[in-house]
Amino acid sequence: MLKIGELAQRTGCQVETVRYYEREGLLPPPGRSQGNYRMYGESHVERLQFIRHCRALDMTLDEIRVLLASRDAPDQSCAEANALLDAHIGHVAARIEELRRLEAQLLDLRHRCGAAQAARDCGILRELAEPGPLPIREEGCRVGGTHKH
Repeated sequence: MLKIGELAQRTGCQVETVRYYEREGLLPPPGRSQGNYRMYGESHVERLQFIRHCRALDMTLDEIRVLLASRDAPDQSCAEANALLDAHIGHVAARIEELRRLEAQLLDLRHRCGAAQAARDCGILRELAEPGPLPIREEGCRVGGTHKH
């Protein structure tokens, strides 16, 4: 049995993240020691590693819940997991396209000032001050993760 700090260290996770995943219902509640310490077993280690792998692939907590439900029902079809991954791949492809458009805009902006000069003469700063449409993001937000929400 492991205490929360040991679980965190073993999985490369922060203690607060372990608590967060517990609150979100991704990790089952651990048992308690006589001193009321949380005590985790190997199943918690494996589940936390699974969650961390999913997060490293930029999956949302809801997506992870779906995958965990499939994992927890090993005799059922994995069709939902396949569909989820297909949708996630679509989100990633859309993000890549958005990042390519952003890169093109930034390169165009960078070409507006070829050399260091007085800020009043900088084409980059002048262009950014011009009224007009915002860059590529429809929502006016910076390019973030693979999901809009």
